Amino acid sequence: MFLINTQSNEPIYEQIKRQIVRFIEAGVLQPDEKLISVRSLAQQLNINPNTVQKAYQELEAEGILYTLPKKGVFVRGLPASARVSGVETEVRQLLQLCRKLKISTEELIEIIRKEGKNDVDR
Repeated sequence: MFLINTQSNEPIYEQIKRQIVRFIEAGVLQPDEKLISVRSLAQQLNINPNTVQKAYQELEAEGILYTLPKKGVFVRGLPASARVSGVETEVRQLLQLCRKLKISTEELIEIIRKEGKNDVDR
């Protein structure tokens, strides 16, 4: 589930954090779902448990995870600001693609309206 690049300049705990957030965004991890234990994940990734603990603690401080004593670490979900930030990133990428394809902003808005209407009709 987790892929760690030991050759990356990005610290391992940041890679873990980023992947957890992406799993939540993608719906792979759901609110109130229990995460793999620190020890188990560290063993799977062949890394120090303190590295996993740091990732979990930072995500907890950001309000994305929560801990229940003697039960484990659970997904709280993404705060609204993180969800909006994720959408903004996707929109920027979509706009870049539209520029390459010479699709105007107005055309893109019309496509979004059409798809939104189709989504409601389903």
